[in-house]
Amino acid sequence: MSGALGENDSQAGWQGVGQGTGGGRIPGAPGVPAFFLAEVNPSAIPVLIAAPHGGRHYPRALLADFRHGPTAALKLEDRYVDLMARGIAEATGASLIVANAPRAMIDLNRAPDDIDWEMFQREARPSEGVPTASRRVRGGLGLIPRRLPVQGDLWRRRLGAADLAERLAGVHEPYHAAIAKALSTLRERWGAALLIDLHSMPPLPSRPGVASAQVVIGDRFGASSHGSVVASAFAHFAQVGREAAHNRPYAGGYVLERHGDPRGGIHALQIEVDRSRYLDSALVEPSEQMVGMIEDLAGLVRRLGSVVAELGRDAGAQDWSLAAE
Repeated sequence: MSGALGENDSQAGWQGVGQGTGGGRIPGAPGVPAFFLAEVNPSAIPVLIAAPHGGRHYPRALLADFRHGPTAALKLEDRYVDLMARGIAEATGASLIVANAPRAMIDLNRAPDDIDWEMFQREARPSEGVPTASRRVRGGLGLIPRRLPVQGDLWRRRLGAADLAERLAGVHEPYHAAIAKALSTLRERWGAALLIDLHSMPPLPSRPGVASAQVVIGDRFGASSHGSVVASAFAHFAQVGREAAHNRPYAGGYVLERHGDPRGGIHALQIEVDRSRYLDSALVEPSEQMVGMIEDLAGLVRRLGSVVAELGRDAGAQDWSLAAE
């Protein structure tokens, strides 16, 4: 591929990861699902891998709205992280959910009210009760991305109320409902479940004598996962020789906030992977390093799956003890 965007630059041929099904709908692309969900039944491991920024299906109308041409959208993508997620799921038997709708259309790692209302026509804005803009919104990366450094504003027009309603109903709501259901199914079988929200990041700056992190593990500073899961993740990356950082600069976003509930048996981590470790020098196409990255992340998933299964067994034993009393 040349890196250019097209309406049909999307996931195809979903084989080898259990039974894949499409869900939701992409506005402006009739018949195209907003995401794909693949589950193995019965599940082989209590892990769901998610790739919310892996979508690459751009409807023609969305492409026409870009102020500076469609290549600006590449900077919003977690480029080819969907392929990495799929490879990990195939290697481990983990469940998988991958966005097909692009982040440029709607960001699945943002809350549904994390909106820059200046992007909208005046009649589409709330008449009252508009919340204070979040840091992400002020930076141009709210629920619907507005601008990027260098490029500036992304869009030729202001959005209407129907644009927001269609994207929420077609993409955001069904995606998160599918995650919640898949995690609930895993927890029912295993007593606990783990969500790995997989992302990619630009290469981090290095310091003299200190190697830059190849991965960043986010757990919202302990709020979204049991400590043993995080500790096992760091132990794995040390074992395979990949430098890892914790929560900085990425602690996890709305996906972890919404779905992580360690007390309820749902653990959630955000894993950010340095794009230069699996893409070419232009950070556009997969490189030969992707195979090794998939192998190392598959090893992570297997290890964390065992940890979470043990947490589920411990929780079950505790429940039986309480019942006996």
